[in-house]
Amino acid sequence: MSRLMIVAALFSALFSASASALSLSDLSQGDAGAGLKDALIQGTDIAVKELSAPGGFGNNPDLRIELPGKLGQASRTLKMMGMGGQITQLEDSMNRAAEAAVPQAQALLVNAISKMSVQDAKSILTGPSDSATRYLESRSRDQIRALFIPVVKKATDQVGLAQQYNTFASQAANFGVVDSQAANIEGYVTERTLDGLFAMIAEQEAGIRSNPAAAASSLAKKVFGSLQQGVR
Repeated sequence: MSRLMIVAALFSALFSASASALSLSDLSQGDAGAGLKDALIQGTDIAVKELSAPGGFGNNPDLRIELPGKLGQASRTLKMMGMGGQITQLEDSMNRAAEAAVPQAQALLVNAISKMSVQDAKSILTGPSDSATRYLESRSRDQIRALFIPVVKKATDQVGLAQQYNTFASQAANFGVVDSQAANIEGYVTERTLDGLFAMIAEQEAGIRSNPAAAASSLAKKVFGSLQQGVR
């Protein structure tokens, strides 16, 4: 190897080492904010795609939507006794409704991300592992709920037991058997869908924070890599 090549290799190695050791304070505020936005768009895109796929809710034991409160306890007993056929049908329809509703959130989530300020980004990057998710939820949950409800209602109205659920649950809520938010099926499924969506986004955020190499863009890798360096 020539002397020139050796010198070039040394400079290349030195540059790589210094770049990997960057701290968050070494990055421009613009880069830090843009890298965070890239990671968030990636995380929300994955969350929406996974949850809107067939079985996205129904086949996920952590997110599957079942009947609430004491109704849920009673339904599990009936299933064990072999009498839960109609209940399973209702719960399956609830989960399919959630899967149908999730894509409605994409545009609102991207819009909330685009409006993130430099100060927001700074607080998020130095906060807990779900800081970005909590930011998104505070900025978009109410608007997403408004989009979800008609989609969920259309899906659950196709199941005969949905009306019976509403009649019974509204009465049960008065006696504390179910939470007041679960008094009608579309409201209950919508809230559980929102919970599942933001839980999945939080999972994606935590994954990128712990493994910056998983970020799709080079800028996001750089930002979260420097953030990881800062906590070592």
